[in-house]
Amino acid sequence: MTDMKKDRPWLFRTYAGHSTAKASNALYRTNLSKGQTGLSVAFDLPTQTGYDSDHELSRGEVGKVGVPVCHLGDMRALFDQIPLEQMNTSMTINATAPWLLSLYIAVAEEQGADVSQLQGTVQNDIIKEYLSRGTYICPPKPSLRMITDVAAYTREHLPKWNPMNVCSYHLQEAGATPEQELAFALATAIAVLDDLKTKVPAEAFPEMVGRISFFVNAGIRFVTEMCKMRAFVELWDEITTERYGITDPKMRRFRYGVQVNSLGLTEQQPENNVYRILIEMLAVTLSKNARARAVQLPAWNEALGLPRPWDQQWSLRMQQILAYETDLLEYDDLFDGNPAITRKVEALKDGARAELAQIDSMGGAIENIEYMKSRLVETNAERISRIEGGDTIVVGVNKWTEAEESPLTAGDEAIMVADPQAEADQVGRLNAWRESRDEAAVQAALAKVREAAKTGTNIMIPSIEAAKAGATTGEWGDMVRAAFGQYRGPTGVSKNPSNRTEGLEDIRSQVDAVSTKLGRRLKFLVGKPGLDGHSNGAEQIAARARDCGMDISYEGIRLTPEEIVNAAREEDVHVVGLSILSGSHIPLLEDLMKRMTSEGLGHIPVVVGGIIPDEDAKRLLAMGVAKVYTPKDFELNRIMFDIVGLVDPSPVAAE
Repeated sequence: MTDMKKDRPWLFRTYAGHSTAKASNALYRTNLSKGQTGLSVAFDLPTQTGYDSDHELSRGEVGKVGVPVCHLGDMRALFDQIPLEQMNTSMTINATAPWLLSLYIAVAEEQGADVSQLQGTVQNDIIKEYLSRGTYICPPKPSLRMITDVAAYTREHLPKWNPMNVCSYHLQEAGATPEQELAFALATAIAVLDDLKTKVPAEAFPEMVGRISFFVNAGIRFVTEMCKMRAFVELWDEITTERYGITDPKMRRFRYGVQVNSLGLTEQQPENNVYRILIEMLAVTLSKNARARAVQLPAWNEALGLPRPWDQQWSLRMQQILAYETDLLEYDDLFDGNPAITRKVEALKDGARAELAQIDSMGGAIENIEYMKSRLVETNAERISRIEGGDTIVVGVNKWTEAEESPLTAGDEAIMVADPQAEADQVGRLNAWRESRDEAAVQAALAKVREAAKTGTNIMIPSIEAAKAGATTGEWGDMVRAAFGQYRGPTGVSKNPSNRTEGLEDIRSQVDAVSTKLGRRLKFLVGKPGLDGHSNGAEQIAARARDCGMDISYEGIRLTPEEIVNAAREEDVHVVGLSILSGSHIPLLEDLMKRMTSEGLGHIPVVVGGIIPDEDAKRLLAMGVAKVYTPKDFELNRIMFDIVGLVDPSPVAAE
């Protein structure tokens, strides 16, 4: 038997980073030794939002959802004994992308690398941060300018680097339909290329189009998702040809990496998530003409907490088995000429073109953040309603919920717990770093960053100088904030009730009855303390409470406990609801509950939602938190009845 020629497999990545740079470095080297072929760096929320580990807003967030990188020493430790010239590194970083890339370049130079040979990607997509993830710093226009600064700099100095990774991943997590995911991502790419065209020589522009990459999501409806990827390929070819006149097919190629859907991973019967992840991976690998360039898979237990190395290894093995044990890579595209696939792809393209035309007619993506955000909140509400009503079946959640206890989740070490000393350790090293550097050189370099931001000079050049001088992430962020101002994105939650009131009659009458007893409308404050920008849950709770007749107060993300308590007092609210998905619930709630008591607001019930382990839930309840909700609590109406019951001590029946 003759061996058939096989295509090269995609890059195998695992999205990883936690606690400290040293701990994350050990994890990376272990994963590389197990056959991972590229790195995908997860940064913690302070690093993503331009704060140092000792900032007030960083409390409880350090090292939780990724690795803290405050300065050159941290970046040096993160890649210790990993030769960057030989590595393909993806950094999931957006608002602070110019800064983290500057640190990466500085470390590569220290290693003696030829910087022009560096390969990798910075996500550097700020538009989706306003729509879904929330780690933005500045208003949209200066943020767009910094995206294209990075692109223009890499064209000249890092020609193999992908300077921008249009990220539709979080759009699907926020409830986007396939058509919206296509349109909003392509509208973002158009906004970037339109701006970039003014910053590079005309003869170099096609090459820059060829360096734009995408980072997408693959959900459980894998035929639709596979067709979506084929639609992406064809629409990108169409846009780059017709709008930008790119003639070289290689420069029009749709290049993308993927993380399969985390939104659909369930806390209930979590072992089923292994099948979900596998099926979702097929959507981005089966079709050769729309195959991902890099794949990273979540772990089966991410709805429960931080995955262990073994859990990440299991996801890596899934990729390796598909690539090396099956014959998938030996064949041409399996779906070319299939009429059912062609029909679906054309329908998706038509829907995406209509949405794109609407955005274009209103001035493009940058001018329409609020429009796109409100569309996502609405479609996410519809998605949740379908699950609640049973129209969308989720195995183990709203159907076949009786199950044997999983041995995979048994025991105290079923999930990894972040090192409780990591934050103090990080802050200690940060202080030592500040004391050891040349302060005058740092301040001089930071002044150049601020001046570049104000004058329009490329932000990368002084950022690299500041990185080498020893400036910190928070100091760089302060320069950017000083130049451009801070920004609070739209919430997407209108004050006006939606038309979705079917099935809400009982809860609306309960809200009316309790409001009558109170002498005014039941007032519900929804807050997101800390730096966690995953606002989907908070938005849906606020929107459902509004539709149930409550008077809602929701100002969006990134509030301190002090600000939330002040709002509770000033607005005279009846209930406070908090959403925290970053794992920082214990320190943030300790602070908030103490403040509520000291301000004489201890009588106001506080409810909390997030990825909260059982032991942590018990601690929160012991602090005085009234109710704790986790991803298994998907029935929003049940939560609404609970809220009414907390305000009205008389029994409230949900039946």
